[in-house]
Amino acid sequence: MTIKAIINAVKGEKWCLLLTMLMRLTVGGVFIFSGFTKAIDPWGTGYKITDYLNALGMTEWAGTALFIAVALAAIEFVLGVVIAVGAYRRGGPVLALVLMIIMTPLTLWLAVTGAVPDCGCFGDALHLSNWATFGKNVLLLLGIIYLLAFNKSLRGVYGPAVQWVILALSFALMMAVAYYGYFVQPLIDYRPYPEGTRLVSSTIEDNDESEDDFIFIYSKNGEEHEFTIDSLPDEEDGWEYVTRYHARRPQTRVIMQHGNAGDGIAIADSDGNDVTLDLLGDSHRTLLLLFPDLPQVGVVNSFTLNDLHDAALVAQTDVIGLTPATDGEIEHWKDISMASYPIYHMDDSELKMIARGNPAVVYLEDGVIKWKRTLSSLDGEEQTMEISEMGSTFDADNTLTNLTLTYLAAMLALLIINRTHLMVRYFYYKRNKKKSNNQQPTTKD
Repeated sequence: MTIKAIINAVKGEKWCLLLTMLMRLTVGGVFIFSGFTKAIDPWGTGYKITDYLNALGMTEWAGTALFIAVALAAIEFVLGVVIAVGAYRRGGPVLALVLMIIMTPLTLWLAVTGAVPDCGCFGDALHLSNWATFGKNVLLLLGIIYLLAFNKSLRGVYGPAVQWVILALSFALMMAVAYYGYFVQPLIDYRPYPEGTRLVSSTIEDNDESEDDFIFIYSKNGEEHEFTIDSLPDEEDGWEYVTRYHARRPQTRVIMQHGNAGDGIAIADSDGNDVTLDLLGDSHRTLLLLFPDLPQVGVVNSFTLNDLHDAALVAQTDVIGLTPATDGEIEHWKDISMASYPIYHMDDSELKMIARGNPAVVYLEDGVIKWKRTLSSLDGEEQTMEISEMGSTFDADNTLTNLTLTYLAAMLALLIINRTHLMVRYFYYKRNKKKSNNQQPTTKD
């Protein structure tokens, strides 16, 4: 018995129809979730795409990372909706199969080589190991193969005439979500520092900082050695002081070498000294200006930044610039922007975790994040407001709720318009059948 014959024999069975519905919802749901979590944070997805391109030796394509990120998010989400509702019953699984034929070998390569530690399949919402990701893709591939065989045996929720509208509505939702994620801030903050969290660990902050908490670095004959406060070498013996770092935040030392520490918030001055508690540990108001890629910040932004600095001074709010850039790049920026606010070093990965944007603006009160925005999203009216209220006009939860409800209402309206005639025909058929049964003559014994 051939495979085609087996498929034809079972495709009308109830268990087969139920399994087909389950596969639609499962495969479609995974694609919907994957696309949504990518679209919610296009900055983060773009960073991950850049990691992939660098690992593949395609650094010249880095400029397309954002486009690839948004396009991939839209394709996955739209494809997931199409599969879940049974639209394009043949074309949907075929396109999903093409996508998985590309992704599955790629994730196998990542699992074997570890070239990119985290695949980023679900953004920052859910982290899977590379081997777990490969296993997930294999299961998805099996589900898609099943749908290729049986998907046409079960009708879709919507009729063929309006399937293109489903594509348009789903694509529009993803573009709206990605727009806010890129130009304002992600509508859902899956990162470690959402609004309302303390940027500096209260455990460290509450402890008194003393010289005993630091490791001192001295060099002699070109070699560097670390010392505690109780074992400092004698400079008359040829030892030369280099820098110091906090013993509980050794990533500060890594920052000065322009690496990726990834161990928490740490801010360093130009000499490599840890100044995190000096800047953020006291009870005061602080405006952070984040420059994850300082050389790419346009000088036109300097006018808005300098205006923010002036407004912050009036409001008795400290202004601090943070960047992973080199000392030379910082000095160049100060020269061309006439910036009068101090700029300190911070690890690239942790800085990007705080807020998205280049530059981004974060407002703190007593070390707690009150609001954060990209600089470009602060319009002229907001810039005339109090610093404490300036970025709070954007309600991410309300915006996402409105977008989602609008999308669901449109999908429901489309369903009603598309299927009303079937409901009318069904009730008309039931009424006529009942009337016909009532008119049939009864027989007597």
